[in-house]
Amino acid sequence: MQELKKAIETLYDNPAATREDAEETIETFLNALDAGNIRAAEKTENGEWIANEWVKKGVLLVFKFGVLKDMSINSSFKFFDKDFLTLKAVSLEDKIRLVPGGSAIRRGAFVAKGAICMPPMYVNVGARVEEGSMIDSHALVGTCAQIGKGVHLSAASQIGGVLEPPGARPVIVEDNVMIGGNCGIYEGVLIRKRAVLGSGTILTSSTKVFDLVEEKIISASPEKPLEIPEGAVVVPGSRTLKSDFARENGLSLYAPVIVKYRDEKTDANTALESALR
Repeated sequence: MQELKKAIETLYDNPAATREDAEETIETFLNALDAGNIRAAEKTENGEWIANEWVKKGVLLVFKFGVLKDMSINSSFKFFDKDFLTLKAVSLEDKIRLVPGGSAIRRGAFVAKGAICMPPMYVNVGARVEEGSMIDSHALVGTCAQIGKGVHLSAASQIGGVLEPPGARPVIVEDNVMIGGNCGIYEGVLIRKRAVLGSGTILTSSTKVFDLVEEKIISASPEKPLEIPEGAVVVPGSRTLKSDFARENGLSLYAPVIVKYRDEKTDANTALESALR
């Protein structure tokens, strides 16, 4: 992929490049994303995740050189998007369970065999969903987000995308994580394997997480976004405000709390049903 990487970086750095210059490279790039041969972020040998900046630059080029096209199904279902970004071509041989009802996987997203897509859900360009994961109704996997194996994204959960700046790490959810309904994960947050997020948990790069078990506060640093530890069980909580005005009005702030780390009881409650896959 070194030739493709070089071609993407050359186009990105050349303000005079034209669509004609870029078209063949973009087609090769999107095909590589579709097949899972390249990805927007990857795990290093020491367990750290890094963004593949050139891949994110490639996605930006798709938008830059794409031309708005009429993709309408008929006069009642009108759609308009950049011409490179059609729906992902999925066949029965891909072994993805794509249930009828308004879901969409955009070209340039990789979805592995055994994944389940319940309607209506959406997977955006550059995202990656590994084997055996379920994307439930009204769930979103944003641009360049990375979803591991055996993950359950419950109904209306939002996995935010990160495209700009190119060097920023996207949201990453490792293997066997359970994301409850109406959760929101944004701004490059990393959820380590086997963690559980209770319904309604919201995590961003500025969120502080209070670990009752280890009695510490987990937060992002200038060097890296927020990271939820392996096996942590996180639920929505609140933190009392101490100013006179806050006390007078009973005010508090949202504060996610790690109440425990995963155990046998948690495993039983969050076990994925293999029959569904």
